[in-house]
Amino acid sequence: MNRNIIITGGAGFIGSHVVCLFVNKYPDYHIINVDKLTYAGNLANLTDIENAPNYTFIKADICDFDKMVSLFAEYNIDGVIHLAAESHVDRSIKDPFTFAHTNVIGTLSLLQAAKNQWKGNYADKRFYHISTDEVYGSLQFDGTFFTEDTAYSPHSPYSASKASSDHFVRAFHDTYGMPTVITNCSNNYGPYQFPEKLIPLFINNIRHSKPLPVYGKGENVRDWLYVVDHARAIDVIFHEGKIAETYNIGGFNEWKNIDLIKVIVKTVDRLLGNPDGHSLRLITYVTDRAGHDLRYAIDSNKLKKELGWEPSLQFEEGIEETVRWYLDNQEWLDNITSGEYEKYYQEMYKG
Repeated sequence: MNRNIIITGGAGFIGSHVVCLFVNKYPDYHIINVDKLTYAGNLANLTDIENAPNYTFIKADICDFDKMVSLFAEYNIDGVIHLAAESHVDRSIKDPFTFAHTNVIGTLSLLQAAKNQWKGNYADKRFYHISTDEVYGSLQFDGTFFTEDTAYSPHSPYSASKASSDHFVRAFHDTYGMPTVITNCSNNYGPYQFPEKLIPLFINNIRHSKPLPVYGKGENVRDWLYVVDHARAIDVIFHEGKIAETYNIGGFNEWKNIDLIKVIVKTVDRLLGNPDGHSLRLITYVTDRAGHDLRYAIDSNKLKKELGWEPSLQFEEGIEETVRWYLDNQEWLDNITSGEYEKYYQEMYKG
């Protein structure tokens, strides 16, 4: 194998797309998928490549430093693509300690394991850390965008934990010379997303005629990025991005939550054969959550100009493909919502 690359969180939503892309595109790379298989990790996302000769799955906790050290040595790791993270804001509000532990200590564990393994020989090595646009805080409706130079201003325990992990990555470059790169991405959507997130949650709720809970008046704005395009960006940046640089990855695709929800309703109703607007009645406005940022908007022009990446799908195309996937894969969705997938894989990999 030309390269031995650890991808953390590779059984999760974004991670599974990245793992599949790398396994299929680079048969001379050995891809080691390290995932703890918490509730959001599902190996059913990886059935297409699970028997590939250049793929290995390891059930492990990135916070287990001794285990990370042994994995780096056993597989002679020369690249890290670090996606493993706790990522749901509502969960972070209820349990900030878990977010701090996984997102900060887990990242530090990987950085130190890489440092120990590489011993200052950083030729052809790379530590790629995937972060979020939420570290930048909130924007007003003034036409401004988050750039790579925007000051950090996290407002939730989730974004605070990710901001801290970003700082550790930069510190390891500045202190030890480690070849690092960081990306901050906007909201992802697409197949295999855990159904606590807005788009799969609402698709599933429409299927079952359940309420569609909308925070406040639904006026918060997010930039949406199709997950396959994000995986493509990660591929380009891992191979061609400049060391010690940050790249923002966005979809050039802002939507108010309420407008997005109406597109989802319209698309699901059409594909289910319901009358137009049938499920709008399910929209239910709920009290806004604490620390809910008003607007996120990513400026991805640096990535476009330096590395030639841009989204391949318009949002209407991406949402159509996404809704069709969830409706065509209702067994996957039902296994997730019932928790059966978690019982199965936890039993398979217990201990």
